[in-house]
Amino acid sequence: MKTQTTSIRRHAGPHLGVLAIVYTVLFIAGLCAVSAFGMPFGVRAPYWPGPWEPASVIVAYFQSHQTAVLVCLFLQFGAFIPLGIFTATVVSRLRFLGISAAGPYIALFGGLMTVFDASASAFTTWAMIHPGVTQDTTLTTALYYLSFAFGGPGFSVPMGILIAGVSIPAGILKLVPKWIAIFGLVLAVAGELSWLNLVFPQALFLIPLVRFPGFIWLIAAGFALPKTTARAGNTGTPREALA
Repeated sequence: MKTQTTSIRRHAGPHLGVLAIVYTVLFIAGLCAVSAFGMPFGVRAPYWPGPWEPASVIVAYFQSHQTAVLVCLFLQFGAFIPLGIFTATVVSRLRFLGISAAGPYIALFGGLMTVFDASASAFTTWAMIHPGVTQDTTLTTALYYLSFAFGGPGFSVPMGILIAGVSIPAGILKLVPKWIAIFGLVLAVAGELSWLNLVFPQALFLIPLVRFPGFIWLIAAGFALPKTTARAGNTGTPREALA
């Protein structure tokens, strides 16, 4: 005779919501050194120049703000470590919850590419602020645009892939509230469209549209995804025990 049993299994791994919060805090802390986010702490303009600025403005900023730039890229590179761990953990969580489709692996590709590109952006900027480099106007400008490519569309396009790879299967299986899945799809579309910025500078707004609301999505999804799953099984009982 067999009896039906149900066991609750818990996913082993770091807390996704906490990882997302650490990533968000470190990234925004880095921005405080070089942007209006730092105004409450006494940081004043000029802020980190945008890609629309003339070369003279870009070079002048990095010649005179090496310390602020170093603080920014130090904290932001640190932020990409919990983002990478979040990526690996969320893929493991989706597989644990029974998703066997391609979604988790698509998310893995997107998340790792996001981390690698953003790290390359930080390292390029680190090279740019070294003595002897910032004095070379042409080299500084070239490194700036390379850093922007890695940290701009190089960030937002794969981030959209990460978000889509989680939102679609999690939404279909109702593992997260509907608003998180829909919000994720909107961010994913914006992320893919930010590719256009490489040809059309007017599409620049799509990059921060993915980056900053993306903080909210990562934290929300990190706390919403279930940590446990119920597994049914049969337990055999020898007939002699029933006699």
